[in-house]
Amino acid sequence: MCQTAVFYGEALARYGFGGSHPFGTDRLYAFWNKLQSESVGNIIVEEPVTAGYQDAALFHDSSYVELVKVASRHGGVLLDKGDTPAFKGAFEASLYVVGSTLAALNMVVNGKDKSDRKVDHAFNPIGGLHHARRDSAGGFCIFNDIGIAIMTAREKYRINRIAYIDIDAHHGDGVFYEFEDDPLLFFADIHEDGRYLYPGTGSSSEVGKGAAANTKLNIPLEPGASDREFVEAFGKIEQFVNDVKPELIILQCGADGLSGDPITHLQYTSKAHMFATDSIHELAHKYCQGRIIALGGGGYNRANISTAWTQVVKSLANDIGSKQK
Repeated sequence: MCQTAVFYGEALARYGFGGSHPFGTDRLYAFWNKLQSESVGNIIVEEPVTAGYQDAALFHDSSYVELVKVASRHGGVLLDKGDTPAFKGAFEASLYVVGSTLAALNMVVNGKDKSDRKVDHAFNPIGGLHHARRDSAGGFCIFNDIGIAIMTAREKYRINRIAYIDIDAHHGDGVFYEFEDDPLLFFADIHEDGRYLYPGTGSSSEVGKGAAANTKLNIPLEPGASDREFVEAFGKIEQFVNDVKPELIILQCGADGLSGDPITHLQYTSKAHMFATDSIHELAHKYCQGRIIALGGGGYNRANISTAWTQVVKSLANDIGSKQK
């Protein structure tokens, strides 16, 4: 069985926009209550970890990091063109998301946590903020913990060939465009067609630029797509990863593609998350010593979040090749 670190704590729950906003602070607790009820074995609970200013500046423009720091003192300032306000304490809350993702990276690279407990894989449920760009927020995402983790993996651990897999209903534009010309960031994203959903990007013709041509794979699905269409599309991602042979895999497993999400129009069940994680889990052990970081991403129906993310953790904690019942 694989030992899987799961980040949980009040500091992570602080990342949320309050009131009736779909990205509320209760998302973490909804997932945690479900995971606890399932009694999943081989789980190590890790406290959230904060990152520093310089960590954020590895990916983001320092002027933007400073803007977030100042704006979060009182809140109310928009950090993008309309849907991502700086709530009070947003800077510190965002750094806990980033820091927990970086701690997950450290654990899977070193094979243990700071207490020397064995760790094979790690899951940060509030990570996966894939819309933030280098100079702005976007789509409820303030700092792009994925982009920061990619830069950290390269600078700190000399890991260059990284596969980023995204099954969130929304296209991961903040990762795609910031690494569009990077030939060693292998990007594969299944999402609802941008003609019907924010951010309106991610067509199948977007495959990378220059030396990075054909290192990016975008698979848009029509509204109403079900598990059947998802599994068919995911076969392309499996082949993509087999061709890439990465040193590290980052899986963004947003739950907003499940039927009943209030924002999107896809019709998956949590079996899609089970299928995708089982596949990527096996590929991680095949090519990169099991180095896989899973990040929660989006999802605005609390029951869907709970079920889908619990399936992700179950899959990571299972033996390779053992299918969940």
